[in-house]
Amino acid sequence: MKTPAPGRACGIVLVLLSLATLQTLRAQKNDIDIYSLTVDSRVSSRFAHTVVTSRVVNKASTLQEVTFQMELPKKAFITNFSMIIDGVTYPGNIKEKAAAQEQYSAAVERGESAGLVKATGRKTEQFQVSVSVAPAAKITFELVYEELLVRHLGAYELLLKVQPQQLVKHLQMDIYIFEPQGISFLETESTFMTNELAEALTTSQNKTKAHVRFKPMLSQQQKSPEQQQDTVLDGNFIVRYDVDRTLSGGSIQIENGYFVHYFAPEHLATIPKNVIFVIDKSGSMSGRKIQQTREALIKILGDLGPRDQFNLISFSGEATPWKPQLVAASAENVNEAKSYATAIQAQGGTNINDAILMAVQLLERANREELLPAGSVTLIILLTDGDPTVGETNPSKIQKNVQEAIDGQHSLFCLGFGFDVSYAFLEKLALDNGGLARRIYEDSDSALQLQDFYQEVANPLMTSVAFEYPSNTVEAVTQDAFRLFFKGSELVVAGKLRDQSPDVFSAKVRGQLHMENITFVTESRVAEQEEAFWSPRYIFHSFMERLWAYLTIQQLLEQIVSTLDAEKQALEARALNLSLSYSFVTPLTSMVITKPEGQEQSQVAEKPVENENRHRNVHSGHTLFRYHSVGGKASRVSGGSSADPVFSKRRGWRGQGPPGPLHPPHLPYPPHRTPWRPTPPDVMSRLSATSFLDEHDMDLRIKETTTASPHPAPIQPPSVILLLPGQSVDRLCVDLKRSQGPTNLLSDPGQGIEVTGHYETEKAHFSWIEVTFKKPQLQVRASPEHVVVTRNRRSSAYKWKKTLYSVMPGLKMTMDKAGLLLLSSPDRVTIGLLSWHGPGAGLRLLLRDTDRFSSHVSGTLESSSWTTKRGPRERRFPAGLWSCSSDARSYAHPPCHLLGADGCHPATTGPPVGPVTSWGEPHRWRGPGSCLPSSQPFLRAACPLEQGLMEACRHW
Repeated sequence: MKTPAPGRACGIVLVLLSLATLQTLRAQKNDIDIYSLTVDSRVSSRFAHTVVTSRVVNKASTLQEVTFQMELPKKAFITNFSMIIDGVTYPGNIKEKAAAQEQYSAAVERGESAGLVKATGRKTEQFQVSVSVAPAAKITFELVYEELLVRHLGAYELLLKVQPQQLVKHLQMDIYIFEPQGISFLETESTFMTNELAEALTTSQNKTKAHVRFKPMLSQQQKSPEQQQDTVLDGNFIVRYDVDRTLSGGSIQIENGYFVHYFAPEHLATIPKNVIFVIDKSGSMSGRKIQQTREALIKILGDLGPRDQFNLISFSGEATPWKPQLVAASAENVNEAKSYATAIQAQGGTNINDAILMAVQLLERANREELLPAGSVTLIILLTDGDPTVGETNPSKIQKNVQEAIDGQHSLFCLGFGFDVSYAFLEKLALDNGGLARRIYEDSDSALQLQDFYQEVANPLMTSVAFEYPSNTVEAVTQDAFRLFFKGSELVVAGKLRDQSPDVFSAKVRGQLHMENITFVTESRVAEQEEAFWSPRYIFHSFMERLWAYLTIQQLLEQIVSTLDAEKQALEARALNLSLSYSFVTPLTSMVITKPEGQEQSQVAEKPVENENRHRNVHSGHTLFRYHSVGGKASRVSGGSSADPVFSKRRGWRGQGPPGPLHPPHLPYPPHRTPWRPTPPDVMSRLSATSFLDEHDMDLRIKETTTASPHPAPIQPPSVILLLPGQSVDRLCVDLKRSQGPTNLLSDPGQGIEVTGHYETEKAHFSWIEVTFKKPQLQVRASPEHVVVTRNRRSSAYKWKKTLYSVMPGLKMTMDKAGLLLLSSPDRVTIGLLSWHGPGAGLRLLLRDTDRFSSHVSGTLESSSWTTKRGPRERRFPAGLWSCSSDARSYAHPPCHLLGADGCHPATTGPPVGPVTSWGEPHRWRGPGSCLPSSQPFLRAACPLEQGLMEACRHW
């Protein structure tokens, strides 16, 4: 075999969680040029068919190695991969795994990287292939994969992670969505979008179809005028949507002789549940794990319904119940359980067997004593981070014991925390007992992962769900009986129509509600359904047949996990046959990658299973990819960057967000009881240049300003900044004087906005701020660590200073790299949240367009409002706030006003006599020129961010 000549490496990576993730490593001096990169994804009736095409040219004078590297969803199946080099196509051939084993083993013996697909993240697998390219040669990579989108907490999601790492002349992503039921909502979200890039994003939508296109020009891809060769494309792009639901609760769709039946009825009452949480508190759970478990458990307990019953079992070497029996989820019991959860400490071994059996015994005893409400659901939720080490430690024996004890009467859900636990053991344990398994990744959002899982099973709507079809009309039907149906999910059944099927295809879905049986009837006209899928732009040929094959294989793979050995062979044979017939790379098949003569010929792509990577340190956030050039040099591409924020030399901030006058909180406030020192004029002049905002260019850049003065004034921004209505740059900065627990800062029913927060008086900052919107129903909770956005019970965590651009009906949410999160709408007050890391570190709240508040606004910041006139425009202020006129020309002599019930009053007429040397209560200055104290007890003081620091108003 010929050895490729030394050269620089270039990698291309595309990740698509329902689409793909694309990443490219630029070779030095752009030796490898990616001149075209396209993604075409067609989602037809939830089934996504994605084609990724990358065209590359070797512009160097020597042989170069090009690496095509991509991440795809774990649930997706690769269906095709090919390389076209100088007009010659080199395809990937899918074979039975055993048939490819000889080639695979030979490649391993030669030291070649034969295993091309491996797990890399929470939801993705990595595909990689390398090939050497001659000078001036062109190569085209094409990869195709398919996946059925799963409804999660009321939405389907397609995620595209884009990291080209170089400018691409032709970069285009097209997402076509066709849903015959009708699209109820569609929204997009991105972690790399700027105002310039947003112009390259277009979304068109009618009742049943949507088209999302992202096609940025080279100039839009540039990071900055100073960095014209660097791309700003670095992050996630998400399309999220749901469909309309009918009263029948279901939709039958037919194409080319196959059908799919989607079932997700709305407006059903939640069935009461009896849930036992079985929590591992062994020594390996110590530290961050147990802390996050306690945090999640406290939140989950607070979400229990008033008709639910619950109990807790904590276990290490022994299992200990919180209560001897299940108790009602009353406020008193929930609070007591929260106290118990708070005190859980990690130590000892891991006795999983006894803990689960104890949970089953508690449920069985409650059932015998008729303490379980009629028609209620019984759930056991196990959380563990390790394999059994105490008591019964044989996994097979534990699985047998648990299955015999549960006997089909309860559902067991297993959560594996980290990678020290056998996921295969937990998966079989759950599937044997009507539940499912989920891995919880060790990361800053582990508590959110636990809460998110609980929300999936928190609201059971139906039990014993069965789909019925006329036996003479269908065949080869997928799973048609389900133990539970949960709110926000969807049940899917697919099959083949017989040749003599009737013109009207009917189906029944039977199930049990809380206290009654129910039957849903759905009918579908075959000819009309067939005609609906004739639009080639939005579908691909025979997609429903492939959907049926995909769903059948996935269900067979689950059955293989939980079935007896005697039945496994038949199930594996059926799944293998379907995988080969429809060219799916599954755990039973492999793809053999062919290459040009003289290069390694035996690269084999195999689909990994979850448990194979149990001891790997899988990064759970932005995946890191390492590339090695032929010469041995290495480079790394990371999922994001966070350059130090700095002040813009232009007027105010530059960056994402809607236009409008919003300033960063660069007005320095001294720590309490700290002597005041005047700020030198040179510092003032530098700051005053940045004190105004260009309405069309907002890039928040914040940096502490230093000076050669031996006693510089410490910089500490105010807690709240209110931008006054109108076109001027007037602002009010507010410091809260006292706060007792969570405070209702603002509440406006007319705007559908509520802002609450917890203000720590001693530290002079917010520990958390929460913004709640009614339309769309959305909650944003900011803490110093991250921002958590909750919609439809689905929570997502975003780290500060990670760019975010989300557009949903009625709201736009943006965050720039300086950490300013803006929540804006054309007819709403704009709310800004900022995590400040300078002196007085903590959260800051900013408000803009305050004239949009309705007359019903209330809260600490707007307990009452007054109108004053300065020039031709009227302005409304919260009562008792200080305002300094923008007419001030000197930072030392600003006119200071007190806004009160009878208007705006000048505080004094003369200039200040001198600097303040001590802090007094309640007045700050003791002579002519002193500002009056605030008239409201909840306010410490307020003043605008004008003319630099404006020391006279800063010290009150």
